[in-house]
Amino acid sequence: MIEFGHGTHVGLRRTRNEDTYYADASLGLFLVADGMGGHQHGEVASALARDTVVELIAAGHSLIEAVQTAGERVQARARASHDLLPMGTTIAALRITADGYQVAWVGDSRIYLWSGSLRQISHDHSLVQVLVEAGQLDPARAAQHPQRNVLTQALGVTAAEQLHIGMARGALEAGMNFLLCSDGLTECVGDAAIARVMARIDLASQECVDQLLLDALDGGGDDNITAIIVRSS
Repeated sequence: MIEFGHGTHVGLRRTRNEDTYYADASLGLFLVADGMGGHQHGEVASALARDTVVELIAAGHSLIEAVQTAGERVQARARASHDLLPMGTTIAALRITADGYQVAWVGDSRIYLWSGSLRQISHDHSLVQVLVEAGQLDPARAAQHPQRNVLTQALGVTAAEQLHIGMARGALEAGMNFLLCSDGLTECVGDAAIARVMARIDLASQECVDQLLLDALDGGGDDNITAIIVRSS
């Protein structure tokens, strides 16, 4: 049994929402994409990535194949535009099947799992994460680093042969709660605050999503904010 909630908000400082998402329990597919490049670039990139993944999953392809093809299509669209502005997008996707769950990601949109405690499944494809893993930056200072938004991987920006799609899979168990979100949420709401909301079993998934969006706006709302919560029972 799958219950889910979803929502997006332009934030308090942006005029357009370059985030997009998809949530469909019948297809078992949930994703968040955070576009970059400004109007007619970020919006186009995230929507194209979303539509490509949905199309390929519906046609029976694997999640990895779908994300890889999405990157190729966004890159082809960017080349065809002959524009100097970049066109790219992150993606964080969850696929639930009878065999379990699979997640895939590129960029810094995140996937968390709540099952008694909060754990980040995805690993940011970002310069800050590289510095942390190299021992050159204290993880506690990563959220304040001036280059925290510099990505090392993004669909449409990273060449297809150099694209490294993060992936994890596991058995689906009752009580598992997944959160997929853009960095507009995690920039303004810390993991401890996210955990408190995810732990609210007295609230429906949609109510938890609504609360997270409000928390991000209260925290400054500097960017577009998107979140999906998927609960297994």
